[in-house]
Amino acid sequence: MNDQTITFAAICQVAQLVQQVSRTGQIDEHDLATLLNSITQTSPVNTLSVYGGELINLKAGLKLLLGHLGDSSKSSARGNQAKDPELTRYIISLINLERKLAKQPKKLAQLGERIEASKRQLDHYQITSETLISSFASTYSDIISPLGSPIQVTGEPNILKQTNNQHKIRALLLAGIRAAVLWRQVGGKRRNILFNRSKIVKNAEQLLNTL
Repeated sequence: MNDQTITFAAICQVAQLVQQVSRTGQIDEHDLATLLNSITQTSPVNTLSVYGGELINLKAGLKLLLGHLGDSSKSSARGNQAKDPELTRYIISLINLERKLAKQPKKLAQLGERIEASKRQLDHYQITSETLISSFASTYSDIISPLGSPIQVTGEPNILKQTNNQHKIRALLLAGIRAAVLWRQVGGKRRNILFNRSKIVKNAEQLLNTL
């Protein structure tokens, strides 16, 4: 359950950062680096190591998870994020796209090859460099987008027109697919969100209390 909560929180955090970029064009460099690095962690020692081994790196995602799955009044009292239909749509879309990806071995193999190529670029560029972000964005566009209905990102038109913001959003969505893959690998299922909601919420609260 810990691993399921951590990976679902990561999906939530991706959704939140996509929204931030699309509305403001701004994003915390550390949060961006944490999620982009997760794409390159293809042989992790454990689930949390994908996100730098520090639970604090997913604090925003855990709070968002509580806001969406927890009791509304309690979430407000805790200062967690209120339910936002746009964020819910991003989360569900990422999970649905990952399910389609999982059924296509050739696409999975192509994705693995592209990620390995991006990892080699880390010898010369930082994870948050325009070069790596562009590489992740093109991987998302070429392999993930054609799998189903594209995720419609809404925000400020002038911000969304900027190429660097488009690349950041697509790179983050690729990190969301990575989180959704992990979530499924540790036993996450869509029905768990409905039937195990209270367990997930309780676990998220316990994890937040350790921070």
